[in-house]
Amino acid sequence: MASQVGKLIMETILGLITTAFAFVAGLAWNNAIQKLIEEVVGKGSALSSLFTYAIIVTVIAVLVTVILARFAAKMGIELDD
Repeated sequence: MASQVGKLIMETILGLITTAFAFVAGLAWNNAIQKLIEEVVGKGSALSSLFTYAIIVTVIAVLVTVILARFAAKMGIELDD
């Protein structure tokens, strides 16, 4: 019983650490993509820059999610919906 609790605690801690690093990486990509769009679209058109940014991030998120889901399926891992 005690070893199961310890294992659960370690799994939770590792999950939280992994999530924290993913969040930091996401923030870094957020800044990089924003700066790229500023360079391409320009700073003068803030609204169009925001929409361009939102569309690009959405497309990237969908593509990465599909790729990861396919990879997980090949490994026999079932992802939560």
